[in-house]
Amino acid sequence: MDQRRLGPLTVSALGLGCMGMSEFYGQGDDEESVRVIRRALDLGCNFLDTADMYGPFTNEALVGRAIKDRREEVVLATKFGNERRQDGTWIGVNGSPEYVRAACDASLGRLGVDHIDLYYQHRVDTSVPIEDTVGAMAELVEAGKIRHLGLSEAGPQTIRRAAAVHPIAALQTEYSLWSRDPEDDILPTVRELGIGFVAYSPLGRGFLTGRYRSASDLPEGDSRAQRFPRFNEENMAHNLALVERVEELAGRKGCTAGQVALAWVLAQGEDIVPIPGTKRLKYLEENLAAADVELSEEDVRWLSDNVGAPQGDRYADMGTVNR
Repeated sequence: MDQRRLGPLTVSALGLGCMGMSEFYGQGDDEESVRVIRRALDLGCNFLDTADMYGPFTNEALVGRAIKDRREEVVLATKFGNERRQDGTWIGVNGSPEYVRAACDASLGRLGVDHIDLYYQHRVDTSVPIEDTVGAMAELVEAGKIRHLGLSEAGPQTIRRAAAVHPIAALQTEYSLWSRDPEDDILPTVRELGIGFVAYSPLGRGFLTGRYRSASDLPEGDSRAQRFPRFNEENMAHNLALVERVEELAGRKGCTAGQVALAWVLAQGEDIVPIPGTKRLKYLEENLAAADVELSEEDVRWLSDNVGAPQGDRYADMGTVNR
């Protein structure tokens, strides 16, 4: 697989988001998930994304088990800041220096590694100066516990203030054909500062694949219809028209709608790395094959012009994003 740069960090052009293996998107299968992670490495996808709050805590342990004998092949990213209890209840966003240090040590233990390649602040804690949070992260670099710093869902001013304290390798924010708001001021900011961009949910949490035509199609125990307004019945009916435009081009290209959606994100710049998530081998292989889908400039422009804005916010609570 081709490689891309996130600031000073080199990763595969497509990464693997591991969240859904442990929570939010229906029942998981740990053994299948381990096979998915290891198959991703076999196919040259070396950029794995997890977080302490996924599970909570169990996703990091799962990833650690999968890479135990293959650590040198992996660019490992995890996150802190969305604080949860063991029973899954939410405490809040925490960016205090003490929490940064404790969360990193806990993640290292669960992952079974001696360092994290890319350590993100998952959400910005507006009660703590970003300089204090990033300062604590920089201390972890000095201690050899992490290699590079990242932010997630940070706004332009926060990004600038953070980068003034320590180099930021990557910003992770939702970006896809139906989540294009980073184009307004986030992407220009990170490009000015030489920061890479990691696009999470590049398939619109699976909606852009065309697999979900109504909320009843979601797996048992799936929380998308509750957590993400674009998946409620009223909005889904409207948003299916967007998917149909993606499917139209996919039919002309001889590939799947999901592959077209990923190819569009890849075409937005060599500094953008999508991290589609899956817990199934067949979908992993389908997603990674998107790297070979060739979209012409006309194809990219047609998608940009014809896949309009979706109905519904990205999250039921938008209060913690783009801060």
